[in-house]
Amino acid sequence: MCLRLLTMAPKTRAQLAEALRKREVPEEAAQAVLERFSEVGLIDDEAFAAAWVSSRHAGRGLARRALAQELRHRGVDEDTVNEAVEQLDPEQEVETARRLVARKLPGTRGLDPQTRTRRLVGMLARKGYGAGLAFRVVREALEGEGDDVDDVDDLFDGDVR
Repeated sequence: MCLRLLTMAPKTRAQLAEALRKREVPEEAAQAVLERFSEVGLIDDEAFAAAWVSSRHAGRGLARRALAQELRHRGVDEDTVNEAVEQLDPEQEVETARRLVARKLPGTRGLDPQTRTRRLVGMLARKGYGAGLAFRVVREALEGEGDDVDDVDDLFDGDVR
């Protein structure tokens, strides 16, 4: 059963343990299988987390916060989560946020600066970017297009981190 699950997609140890529990595999047998799979390298949560972070950041533009949440949801322990998301360079994260905004910016043309800002910051927030970074990147992009962003500050009531 574990081999079949692993051939479909990489899985964490916790995901495989849950699948075995659902199939009512005795706990002792499940632990023996999981331990053996770990010994031979078929289960490697560290490698899974590193690959997940790299793939999801590059493919979907997710920030550290969203990536960490996804890994926790898949049962990866906190130390491994922290190690995996630390591999993302903060400058790389900023550049990814800029690319995401640049891609969405043309679709907001013709809207007032507050609406554009709200939509773009919201998009970044859904991908796990903090308000401070999101607002800064959006502000840069709007200023680069010549939008007047002075009245946009009212949207955030000084609560930009």
